[in-house]
Amino acid sequence: MKEWHTYAKVMPRTPNSVKTITITVSTTPPVHDFLEQLVSTGLFGKNPAEAAERLIARGIEQHLRERTLLDKGPMGGR
Repeated sequence: MKEWHTYAKVMPRTPNSVKTITITVSTTPPVHDFLEQLVSTGLFGKNPAEAAERLIARGIEQHLRERTLLDKGPMGGR
């Protein structure tokens, strides 16, 4: 018996419930190539922009865990 999984085609991605703001990031061709390689793994989004967003978010999360951003920026003191 063959099992067919079509849930990815039937179930669209749920909308982001958090308000987002668009920013533009300029980079070099080698960095863009690296982001494309990350996308090809399937773990970093569907395009280089999503890969860059995920890397930025991970970096911020790491700094928040290490408490290196709490005294700086808009979250100072929290």
